[in-house]
Amino acid sequence: MKPTIRDVARKANVSVSTVSRVINQKGYVHEDTKIIVEKTIQELGFIPNQLARSLTSRSSKIIGVIVPHIGPSFYGELLEGIESQASAYGYKIMFCNTQDDPDRELEYLKFFEQYNIEGLIIAANFSNKDKLAELKIPVVTVDHILDENIPSITSDNVKGGSLAAKKLIEMGKKNILVFRGPSFLLTTMERTIGFLNELKPTKIYADIFDFDLVNPDIKLIEEIIKNNPHVDGIFTFSDTLAIATLNILQKIGKKVPEDVALIGYDDTPYSKWSTPSISTIHQSVNFMGKQSFISLTRLIRGVELESLHEIIDVKLIERQSTK
Repeated sequence: MKPTIRDVARKANVSVSTVSRVINQKGYVHEDTKIIVEKTIQELGFIPNQLARSLTSRSSKIIGVIVPHIGPSFYGELLEGIESQASAYGYKIMFCNTQDDPDRELEYLKFFEQYNIEGLIIAANFSNKDKLAELKIPVVTVDHILDENIPSITSDNVKGGSLAAKKLIEMGKKNILVFRGPSFLLTTMERTIGFLNELKPTKIYADIFDFDLVNPDIKLIEEIIKNNPHVDGIFTFSDTLAIATLNILQKIGKKVPEDVALIGYDDTPYSKWSTPSISTIHQSVNFMGKQSFISLTRLIRGVELESLHEIIDVKLIERQSTK
């Protein structure tokens, strides 16, 4: 049976509150008593309960992170950025996968409350926004704006859409398809706005289709391309979608980039490993993760943010699919 704080107090012949003050390094304890308590802790092999310590000190050094799903691409890289920065600050992260389920969101909010987390980063489409205030902790969103009053870290999605359109126009493409994410996402709307704004001065029109960015409907992609035999340019809102599109184009005998130019989004490793390699819009996902944590810790310390909604720059990475 594991030793408890009461076992330590009994053997050291002190009160439980004295042991607690020694563990949490808060409040006065005579140096001789402190030495006895620390020696007793070592002799018994007592491991302080982090949750109990956090409730006493009001500092758990834990932050919560909510994502809609877990994968090796966007969210995997985002979590790596958050975790590496948290580690540098002596924090641990507790991340949860909601699968865009409102009930799971509520379960995790209750879970976070039990563990006395100090702050929360949300990278999911969060349905229970009104419940966040009950946690009474700082909240930062990443990759989207949940509320005008909640700080956010996003990339310049409008510019990303604009860069893709400029490249296809520069290549002389006239029959363009856009394979984007769900239309209710802010990122989807912003990239669409950026793309279409570039097409306005021209007489080029683009047909737009919505897909799941992680698990796109392959059959639908094939059907759309076959029904648009004159397509010569395609912009997809994720590299996963771009790779799926590339496979379909090759399957039906269309060459990239000779017949169809292709541009993806995110600049994941897969985009440069494909044949041909895929041109893509680079957004620094890892850096967005780091910045979201930095903003959150500033809020935890009561420091006012210079910008409530920080926008990270993007750029076009040109590879074989547009050359």
